Amino acid sequence: MVIIYLVVRLKNEAGLKEKLEQKLNETDVRKENFELETIKSKLNPHLFKNVLNSIQSHAYQSYYALDKLSNVLDYILYESDCDYVTLKEETDFALSLIEINRLKVSPLFDLRIKNRIDPEDVLLNQKLIAPLITIDLIENAFKHADIQSPDAFIAIVMTLTDATFSLVVSNKISVKPILKKEKSGFGKENLRKRLDLVYGPRYTLEHRTENNIYIAHLKINLLEQKAQMSSAGR
Repeated sequence: MVIIYLVVRLKNEAGLKEKLEQKLNETDVRKENFELETIKSKLNPHLFKNVLNSIQSHAYQSYYALDKLSNVLDYILYESDCDYVTLKEETDFALSLIEINRLKVSPLFDLRIKNRIDPEDVLLNQKLIAPLITIDLIENAFKHADIQSPDAFIAIVMTLTDATFSLVVSNKISVKPILKKEKSGFGKENLRKRLDLVYGPRYTLEHRTENNIYIAHLKINLLEQKAQMSSAGR
């Protein structure tokens, strides 16, 4: 009887421990989802503000700008609520955003855009990318670039090589200090936090400065992300 009592008690304690661990895991998941939603809620209004300011300052190009704005708004309204979008959808959005930001600079400004993603790549149309993940790096380049300098430039390169999506954004750093405004940006810290929540160890984000050129390099291993999503039943 004593042995039976001990066995039953051990089973009950094991079951209780399992339930507690399950509740902790569910709490962690809810916390991560809450943090992710909070970040996303901060992100969209900031994007709207920057886009509308660009169009307002160049009203003479309003038709072209509104066409690009339509693409951006469609993406935000219909795709940003999704957990994942395709790489094609995200890069198309990024290119529209770049064209809107182009209005901020002179037509002679050195803006280099290269999309080296093979349109036939099988990963291009699979939902593996967190929506709006490219915004921060692109917006920061236009915000901090030395636009007035004769050798100023912004370079944006997107590639998909060996199942890894790469976004490299570089710009000549402005010698003028950037005026900091309250609640004026998404920020490196929040971007990295979002990447941590979505991709964990399956991404790298590097920031460095070389000869007054600021370089940001984001890499996401899509094959590993696909495997992780499959194992999680997504």
